[in-house]
Amino acid sequence: MPRRLVFACLLAVSPALAQEAAPIIAYAPRALPVQARHAMVVAQEGQAARIGLDVLKRGGNAVDAAVATAFALAVTLPRAGNLGGGGFMLIHDAASRKTVALDFRETAPAAATRDVFLNADGRADPGKSRSSGLGVGTPGTVAGLLHALERYGSGRFDRAALVAPSVAMARDGLVVGDDLADSLPLAASRLGRFPSSAKIFLPQGAPLREGERLVQADLAATLETIAREGARGFYEGAVAEKLVAAVNAAGGRMTRDDLRRYRIVEREPLRGAYRGHEIVAMPPPSAGGVHLIQILNILEGFPLAASGQNAAETIHLMAEAMKLAYADRARFLGDPDHVKAPVAGLVSKSYATRLRDQIDPARARPAAEIDKLDLAPRESDQTTHFSVVDAAGNAVSLTTTLNFSYGLGLVAEGTGVLLNNELDDFAAAPGAANAYGLTGGEANAPGPGRRPLSSMTPTLVFKDGALELVTGSPGGSRIITIVLQLVSNVFDHALNIAEASLAPRVHHQWLPDELQVERGLSQDTIRLLEARGHKVVARNAYGSAQSILRAGDVWHGASDTRQRGGAAVGY
Repeated sequence: MPRRLVFACLLAVSPALAQEAAPIIAYAPRALPVQARHAMVVAQEGQAARIGLDVLKRGGNAVDAAVATAFALAVTLPRAGNLGGGGFMLIHDAASRKTVALDFRETAPAAATRDVFLNADGRADPGKSRSSGLGVGTPGTVAGLLHALERYGSGRFDRAALVAPSVAMARDGLVVGDDLADSLPLAASRLGRFPSSAKIFLPQGAPLREGERLVQADLAATLETIAREGARGFYEGAVAEKLVAAVNAAGGRMTRDDLRRYRIVEREPLRGAYRGHEIVAMPPPSAGGVHLIQILNILEGFPLAASGQNAAETIHLMAEAMKLAYADRARFLGDPDHVKAPVAGLVSKSYATRLRDQIDPARARPAAEIDKLDLAPRESDQTTHFSVVDAAGNAVSLTTTLNFSYGLGLVAEGTGVLLNNELDDFAAAPGAANAYGLTGGEANAPGPGRRPLSSMTPTLVFKDGALELVTGSPGGSRIITIVLQLVSNVFDHALNIAEASLAPRVHHQWLPDELQVERGLSQDTIRLLEARGHKVVARNAYGSAQSILRAGDVWHGASDTRQRGGAAVGY
């Protein structure tokens, strides 16, 4: 049987088995997207996506559907969907052709200090930011979702109606599917440290198994409080008291005032251009938009369509551009309310030209050389993303996170809310790496009320003012390059959105100085990259892009098969 057909058969039976076979079987099948003429939701978990689609069918707009989907993900995808984390949202209004960027990133408590994650000898202590209450940021998800609904919803649905399906699933329980069954054993040691978490996810001392039922009664009660009282029901009162008590019992410094004073920020989206397409993305404290546009600007000067998708020459040029952008990330970016970064310079075409001139088409540049470059003028894997378009052409691109899978692993007793460990995204000390290997400097230092830098990259793409693409992905530090390659696969190499999502990925983040490639990339290609001087490191599949692409008058959706349980649904 031909290898291409073998892979297609494996993919039909088990995406996970097909991924394991990828190092041997180098050919991918012709992947086909889901199609819908009117509206679509693409999410990492199918039940949540279908809840959002039901809202669209009943006359809701993209924001209504996004709010319902996001609250549902807090129940059905607890390792990433959340009430106790934060994120970013792009909202596009088709009638006015305006897009707004909502920043509901977590913030450091008022008691946070520059040395909060350092030992007595001044060295970074990863345990403080990753495994204790000190790593918990003030959550922004609830505030962000309710703000979006109040300002940009259709008005046809109140919050109680949109939260109701999530309340029912949490209260009545849901059957553990493959994603939960896969993720719980991997997070068991983290969850098992806290009795409040273990009793929910590890009953009888073992992770719930596929086919068993996950009941989250306390989470249902918290959702009911939010439905009844709005954001106040989460940021003040009994729920807030329990959140603060849990954080402080785990060694944190959060207060009720930190919760009460939390505010989302509406920001102006970043805009760039790539081969005649307009790129609209998040500004800082997301590094995603800045460096997506920066890398695309660099690559625009190279004929990627001629060199070919995932050819050695194309990957080499991408990797060299990625290095330059991630070096800039470490030096310049942080919370824009506390640090003035040269964003306009970083995303300018003229700066991209200067960077492009530093790239040798035949040689990989060592990271140490990039550290000396004259730079511009004066983010767990367990994030989740979903994309929504409605019948009027309005769109939402939304990414939220807890940082690690199941965040800190701590469910605040009596709330059902899993708490984040998002403050690990700060640079504990200049040059210290976070859990994803990203380094940073003073621009991303911890401090009272600061928002840590993120790699989340919710993105919209337009052509002549018309929406073309809604996309984003989880993936920690790799999120930026996942979105980059998806955009390039579609607009440079004419792949459909399912093929663009399935194609093997590569990643370089400057430090460590290695080119990470997903298993399944051709061995011949790897040898050619090594001949150019790249240190190539094979990695397991990563990310989970959730994308919607306009093709003529039809929406094409694709939920990444790298993680099980996702769905593209539409009508």
